[in-house]
Amino acid sequence: MSGKTWRERLADLQQDTYALYLAARDRRTPWYAKAVAVLVTAYAFSPIDLIPDPIPVLGYLDDLLLVPLGVALALRLIPPAVMAESRERARSAWADGGPQVRYGALLVIGLWVLGAVVLGLLAWRLLGD
Repeated sequence: MSGKTWRERLADLQQDTYALYLAARDRRTPWYAKAVAVLVTAYAFSPIDLIPDPIPVLGYLDDLLLVPLGVALALRLIPPAVMAESRERARSAWADGGPQVRYGALLVIGLWVLGAVVLGLLAWRLLGD
């Protein structure tokens, strides 16, 4: 195990997540890698969680599992050269006070609305028969 503290690991994860956002905007990144990277970064930087944090255990489970797993998947899909450049740009942005990503909350809200619509349609179909 490395000698990094949890705070340092969290900072590394945040920086890698922002690097994913930058890599998703690169034309050399395949479309499927862009899709995964956009979803992961939007969720990670969103102030809204799919599972609210006040729910005991489950509230933090998404942050502790979903984000790192999503980052790991996206890192495997993005070409190494693109990721190296994106990490360097992320380091530079982090040195200047951190990134400003604004669309994460809109994506998560959209996913909640979509999920509610799908569940409503399923319930309507099941109860309507």
